[in-house]
Amino acid sequence: MTRMTPFSSPLLLGFDTMEKTLERLAKSGDSYPPYNIERLRGADGRTDRLRITLAVAGFSESDLEVATEENQLVVRGRQTDDTEREFLHRGIAARQFQRSFVLADGMRVIGAELKNGLLAIDLERPEPEKLVRKINISVKD
Repeated sequence: MTRMTPFSSPLLLGFDTMEKTLERLAKSGDSYPPYNIERLRGADGRTDRLRITLAVAGFSESDLEVATEENQLVVRGRQTDDTEREFLHRGIAARQFQRSFVLADGMRVIGAELKNGLLAIDLERPEPEKLVRKINISVKD
C-alpha cells in the first residue's frame, strides 16, 4: 500500500526534500532549550528581520556554537562536568543540546549575541525578486 502525502500531487514538483524536512522536524520532540521567534521590522517598515532567542542559562560563549549547514541554522551547546566541585544536591545538570531551524532560500544570518543567559540570533529575509521568464516553444513537424 502506497502512502499518499500532500506532496504526492503531480502539481508539486521538486518538493520531496521539503517533505523529508517536515517529517524530520515532526519526529524531533526535544524541547530543550526553549526558544522564541519574533519578527522585527526595519526602520523603513519593509525589511523583514527575524530574531531567534534561545534560553541558554549556564552556557558561556565558548560552550555555544552557531552555524549554518546547507539550508539549516544549527545551534549546539556543550557543557562539561566540573569535577573539582562537590555537590550536596545537583539539580542543574551539565547537558548538551542541538537545535536546528530550517532556513528558507535567501535567509541570511546577520549575527548572534549572548546576553543575560539568552542567545539572540538575527536573520534577514531579503525581498524576493519578481522573476518572469518567457519560455520559447519550438515546433517540430
